Amino acid sequence: MLPLSVRSAAEEMDLAEAGLNTGTLMLPASIGFSLLFAVYSTLVGVFVVRREELVLKRLRTGELRDPEILAGSALPAAVTGVAQSLLLAAGCAVLLDMAAPAAPHLAVLGLLLGVVMCAALAAVTASFTRTGESAQVTPMPLMFVSMICSGMVVPLELFPDRVASVCELLPLTPVVTLVRGGWTGDLSAAEALGAVATAVAWTVLSVFAVRRWFRWEPRR
Repeated sequence: MLPLSVRSAAEEMDLAEAGLNTGTLMLPASIGFSLLFAVYSTLVGVFVVRREELVLKRLRTGELRDPEILAGSALPAAVTGVAQSLLLAAGCAVLLDMAAPAAPHLAVLGLLLGVVMCAALAAVTASFTRTGESAQVTPMPLMFVSMICSGMVVPLELFPDRVASVCELLPLTPVVTLVRGGWTGDLSAAEALGAVATAVAWTVLSVFAVRRWFRWEPRR
């Protein structure tokens, strides 16, 4: 339903001015929604609930290392997010009569970077989330900012230049850029490298924050 809402919004925008059409707006938005809801938001709840129920603490008494515990907890949501993204991409391509991606490697790279980054960001958010109930609220700021300012609903090409320059640095923007560029084929090598660098930087910062602040004991 969320991608359909993007389609209704697209009818009010001059996408031709940005060199886009309904398909190249909806498809990256669909994948972005999957990453936000199926991976990021879901994993915040998973990490918090397993911490509060002492599951993570018990796992640490075994042979598994901390990264392996977190990766294992994130794997089901990551697989679900990838499966959803592939189904939505196929659905958008068929229903909107889109051509095959011009640079499929960029779309695949964007999706994989997005999954890893969203899982890491979920662990960071879980670090500052007290209960399973509050885990329904703490992901909201990043989700709303990403939906509005990462090119999912409104292409950055329609933003003022200064605003677009800031929005390019948001976590989900490089994912949307790579997926969209994979379909349109108009993403230059420099732009692709810049998007990859931004996504990697957010992932590295998130991993550092998790190592520094992630809590394995219930918050009191």
